[in-house]
Amino acid sequence: MSDKLTVSEHLCSIMRQLRDPENGCPWDSKQTFSSIAPHTIEEAYEVADAIHNGDMHDVKDEVADLLFQVIFYAQLGQEQGHFDFDSIAEHLCEKLIRRHPHVFAEKVELTAEQLDAQWQAIKFQERLSKTPALDTSILANIPSGMAPLKRAQKIQQQCAKVGFDWTELEGVVDKIYEEVDEVLAEVKAVQVDVQAVEEEVGDLLFAAVNLARHTHVDADSALQKATIKFEKRFRLLERHFVDLGRNLADCSVREMEEVWQQVKKQLKT
Repeated sequence: MSDKLTVSEHLCSIMRQLRDPENGCPWDSKQTFSSIAPHTIEEAYEVADAIHNGDMHDVKDEVADLLFQVIFYAQLGQEQGHFDFDSIAEHLCEKLIRRHPHVFAEKVELTAEQLDAQWQAIKFQERLSKTPALDTSILANIPSGMAPLKRAQKIQQQCAKVGFDWTELEGVVDKIYEEVDEVLAEVKAVQVDVQAVEEEVGDLLFAAVNLARHTHVDADSALQKATIKFEKRFRLLERHFVDLGRNLADCSVREMEEVWQQVKKQLKT
C-alpha cells in the first residue's frame, strides 16, 4: 500500500480498479446493486456462522468479505452520482451521534426499555423528515427483505409493545396445537388444496416463532443450531452404513431409526 493512501483510500482504489470496464475484473465490472444484494445476505450469514464456530481468524476473514460488500455499494453509488464511501461513513457518524443522545449529548443513564423507546422515537422522526406520506404503523420500519424468521419475531416484538400479545405462555402453546390441527385438517381433506396447506404451515411456523419469543429464544439462532445438530447426527448415520458397505437408500426406515437413536446417545455422551 502506498504511504500516501489511507487504508480506506487504498481499498476504494482497488474497488475502482476491479470495476474498470477495460482493465478490471469481468465479473465485478458487470455487477449492479440488485445483483450484489444476495451476496451481501450470504456474507452476513457467513459472518454469523464464523462467530458461532468461535474461530476468530475466520471471523476476521468473513467480516472482511462483508466489508467488501460495503465498498462495492460505495463504488456503485459513486459511479451513479449518488454517494461514495466517505459520504456513507459521514452519514453513519451523524446517525450514530443523533441516535445516542444519552452518550453524546445529555450523558444520562437509561434503562433498556427507555433506550429502546428513545431509539424508536428518533427513528420515527427520521422517517417523518424523509417523506410527508409517512407510514405511521409501528411495523413500518421492519424491512420486507429481512430473513423470514427474524421478521416474524420482529413484528411480534413490535406488536407486543402496544399490548397485542399473549399474557400467559399457555395461550402461546395452545395456539401451536390449534395450528397443528389446522394443518392436519387441510392435509387430510378429500381434495387437498396446496395453497391452503402452505398457509396453515406458515401459521404454524409463525406460532412457533411466537413460542421462541415468549421463552426468550432467538428463533433464527435456535433453528440454525437445530439444523447443525441434525446435520451432525445425519452424517454419523451415513458413516455407520458406509462402514458396513451399505447404501443408505437400500436401508429400511426402521434400520435408520435404530442407528439414529444410537447416534443421539453417542453425541450426548
